[in-house]
Amino acid sequence: MAGNMIGRAFTVSTFGESHGVALGATVDGCPAGLELAREDIQDELDRRRPGTSDLVSQRAEKDRVEILSGVFDDMTTGTPIHMAVYNTDVDSSSYASLVDRPRPGHADLTYRMKFGHRDYRGGGRASGRETVSRVMGGAVAKKLLSATHDITIIGHAIEIGGVVASEDPDFDSLVGSRDNPVRCADPEAAERMEEAIRSASEEGDSVGGIVGIVARNVPLGVGEPVFGKLDAELAKSLVSIGSVKGVEFGAGFRSARMAGSKSNDAIAEIDGKPRLITNNAGGVLGGISTGNDLVVRIAVKPTPSISVAQRTLDMVTKQDVEIKISGRHDPCIVPRIVPVAESMVAITLADLMIRGGFIDPSRI
Repeated sequence: MAGNMIGRAFTVSTFGESHGVALGATVDGCPAGLELAREDIQDELDRRRPGTSDLVSQRAEKDRVEILSGVFDDMTTGTPIHMAVYNTDVDSSSYASLVDRPRPGHADLTYRMKFGHRDYRGGGRASGRETVSRVMGGAVAKKLLSATHDITIIGHAIEIGGVVASEDPDFDSLVGSRDNPVRCADPEAAERMEEAIRSASEEGDSVGGIVGIVARNVPLGVGEPVFGKLDAELAKSLVSIGSVKGVEFGAGFRSARMAGSKSNDAIAEIDGKPRLITNNAGGVLGGISTGNDLVVRIAVKPTPSISVAQRTLDMVTKQDVEIKISGRHDPCIVPRIVPVAESMVAITLADLMIRGGFIDPSRI
């Protein structure tokens, strides 16, 4: 199956299924000499893993990473970095009745129709658990960006279940959002978001939301017009996350309702360099980074695995049937998608910055 690699100079290839033996990633193109310990990967995986609160799936996976190649004495060697996480808490029993009954909102139908044969256990390759591999690759990219350009990437929940956080939190507040279960920088909104998730869960339903990602210290000039634009590459990588249904930069869709005089960012010299005074552009003009914060938002759909009765088609009998999905699922995927979105931004930036000459491809 094609389509399991992202990047050109800094590449991440992923493998594995939700209920298979393991999931993993191979990072190629990371320069030699980067300090990289197992804990650097593990810290990112721990932010994504299930079972960390009553707001997420209770699947009890520890997601302990093993680095199989490409790192020696906690230093990258310039060769492919191969990493794996083994599944240890698999229960496929709840999927037996769904083999021929595709779940609404999932890729069950399209995988079956395209490939004819699929791993139905937990959604197989189309499961949200596939993002474990993305976080492994993203952890390497984050270390590379931090070491070479002091770039920090922070994701945060802006909206969950109709609860909207206050606008424009400062960067320290964004960093602090990692300390609450919903990853929201607005403490009061975070509490109401938790209530919205619990309420949906009690009803056997789910909710979605909006996640913001901010990358600080991205230098001016990243992006390769016209088809390798920074925002175009980011949009592709972020929409490749299974639950993401929309992407916007800066003022985004709000800019469609603004006058040009309000949308345009004035330009001035700041610290000896031209800078945009405001950031409606979200840190990108003409597909090239401006040196301002890179600001992206993604729309995340409600988790499709719900216990509310739904209609589907039995692919064998061709009859309309009603199903209720059981098992261990997130009533809201937003909190756990935050480190995944950060990872996709990091991987894309690392790739474009090596291609653009900002990072030496051979060694740090």
